[in-house]
Amino acid sequence: MRVWMKAWMMKRLKLKVADWKKKLKESENIRSILQGLSDRELKLFYSTIILNPYIPVNPFHKQIKFLLSDEREVLYGGAAGGGKSVALLMGALQYVHYSDYAALILRRTYPELSQEGGLIDMAHDWLGGTDAEWNEQKKRWTFPSGAALQFGHMEHEKDRYRYQGSSYHYIAFDELTEFLESQYRFMFRSLRKEADDPIPLRFRATSNPGGVGHDWVKTRFITGEKTFIPSTWRENPYLNRDEYEEALNMLDHVTRRQLKDGDWDVTLQGGVFKREWFEVIDSPPHGLVMSIRYWDFAATKPDGANDPDYTVGLLLGVDKEDYYYVLDVRRFRESPGKVKSKVLRTAEEDGREVIIAKEEEPGSSGKIVTDYLRSLLQGYTFRADRVTGDKVTRALPVSSYAESGRIKVLRAPWTRAFLDELEAFPSEGVHDDQVDAFSGAFNTLAMEMRKKRKIYISGPLRRMSHV
Repeated sequence: MRVWMKAWMMKRLKLKVADWKKKLKESENIRSILQGLSDRELKLFYSTIILNPYIPVNPFHKQIKFLLSDEREVLYGGAAGGGKSVALLMGALQYVHYSDYAALILRRTYPELSQEGGLIDMAHDWLGGTDAEWNEQKKRWTFPSGAALQFGHMEHEKDRYRYQGSSYHYIAFDELTEFLESQYRFMFRSLRKEADDPIPLRFRATSNPGGVGHDWVKTRFITGEKTFIPSTWRENPYLNRDEYEEALNMLDHVTRRQLKDGDWDVTLQGGVFKREWFEVIDSPPHGLVMSIRYWDFAATKPDGANDPDYTVGLLLGVDKEDYYYVLDVRRFRESPGKVKSKVLRTAEEDGREVIIAKEEEPGSSGKIVTDYLRSLLQGYTFRADRVTGDKVTRALPVSSYAESGRIKVLRAPWTRAFLDELEAFPSEGVHDDQVDAFSGAFNTLAMEMRKKRKIYISGPLRRMSHV
């Protein structure tokens, strides 16, 4: 090791120890945990964590519980801001002074692993400038002892096989609810060591509620017998808690309960919208500055043997105070020819001031349909909406805005069915065409408003005798 590197590492360690002494004096929670340790456990804690030159920060009390656990499986966190990633990386570095030690940290996708502020980024902050060496191609840190810390991902279920035959003392899943249970269980075969190896075998994970694996993670750790150590933003002394709480309060109500409160019982099953968020008004407002008719087209016509989606055209307006109004919903199942006629007739009733938009399906076929509609609707402002993300993700912005009380719905024959569908979304077997049209209209209109804030529209309102 170079002299300057050794001196820098020692200086950083001294600062860390000084900070630890201060925290030990201030935190009754930390003192209580350490008082319950045996002499051997206390010595191990100090040698592998506090005096470990590769871990530049000190753990707070919940992280200490996680790092000291002698259980084979542990889930840590369960809410936002609980220091999950830091705890996971600390755990991975605890035994790097042993020559044969091997650790693996997994995220579902590589972009999540390598993003700014992610685990690879954090590891570079901690280990850059030390005598550990990074291999960019292999995504692996190697230590002077010979120990190794590997980063990996499992975007596809079959990706688990790339770890077949490997052996690790420490396997960690960051954001476990993003993984499939089959991927998690498969990795147990790689958690192994020689009979006389003193290093403990640890299977660790962090996660928030929600995600594709929510149910199995909840069953295994939250309501099951496996160890769960909860930690939230309220317990993390390194956070600016007031600012962090303010950011969490901006989330939609389901995600907020999951991330802010660590609520594993609330899910997006029929929970994205609440009926009471929408004020129902008896007459359309005056002074709208922009309106959009957004179409969500069904793929097939019902034939008595199926229950296909509906074609939905939703009219949404916005006033100068940024209140949004659901003014009309056209919902029907018809043949392509009749759909074309209804789209044209609706455009004539709305007027040329109203923007017309539709979701553009990926691929050449989607572009062909878009070009056909643009030609059909010559003289109207037409937008093709190239959406990203799943239906729920696309609905979250309008859900969050609706919760603030800034979206109103006109009282009409379609109102009840519209609110019923919103309240049920997302639910298996329940149509969501109106939700798709609603979220598409909101997202597109909000984008148009950002581009052009001073358009005054009144024409559509004078022609709305049909609602």
